[in-house]
Amino acid sequence: MEYLELLFKSIFIENMVFAYFLGMCSYLAVSKKVSTAFGLGMAVVFVQLVTIPMNWLLDQYILRDGALAWLGPEYADYDLSFLTYILFIATIATMVQLVEIIVEKFSPSLYNSLGIFLPLIAVNCAILGGSLFMQSRDIATIGLATTYGFGSGLGWFIAIVSIAAIREKIRYSNVPAPLRGLGITFIITGLMAIGFMSFGGMLTGGDDEEEDTTATEMSVNDTKEKQETNNNETYTVSSITLE
Repeated sequence: MEYLELLFKSIFIENMVFAYFLGMCSYLAVSKKVSTAFGLGMAVVFVQLVTIPMNWLLDQYILRDGALAWLGPEYADYDLSFLTYILFIATIATMVQLVEIIVEKFSPSLYNSLGIFLPLIAVNCAILGGSLFMQSRDIATIGLATTYGFGSGLGWFIAIVSIAAIREKIRYSNVPAPLRGLGITFIITGLMAIGFMSFGGMLTGGDDEEEDTTATEMSVNDTKEKQETNNNETYTVSSITLE
């Protein structure tokens, strides 16, 4: 259940594009055609799926305070967290280079369509943001880190493919001249972000109901205690009066 909740949350509720607006440069520039957006989206999914678990291992066993204790007691006080950005970006750049080689080898047309934006995945803030979010949220296991990596990448994939499909359709629509191009794209992105916000209730709604039920029970118990206290005080006063 924990894995499914994290996967759903990373795809819909904490979507890299619609919740945090990360990776907007590639999102806007490569979303004119569905085929191109699909290729870049799959590349992002692969990079996120590989780099976030790898960066989790780096964070757990090298970077954080006391992580080097496995080397011996004399290394337990070392804190290499200042190397976080350097090592995270190095890991991401390595995976992006691997993806670039594979795409160029097996799909030259897609490689030419993506152009400069394929190697720029290395500096895509959605990629680095996924690793930093993983670190800041203290994800407990490598399995959860892999799930989060896949979910965050898939969320970005859904976002860019969805906007690409919409942009292909509105190309033949009568869009007002001042809004053509990026103008209408920003408006549609905002509307889609509002739509994705509605998924938040699917995970928090049950908790809210439980909290409301607990609060109601506590209120009823407090009322009963007050009534019993008042009855006891009334009985005491009556007894004193009779005496």
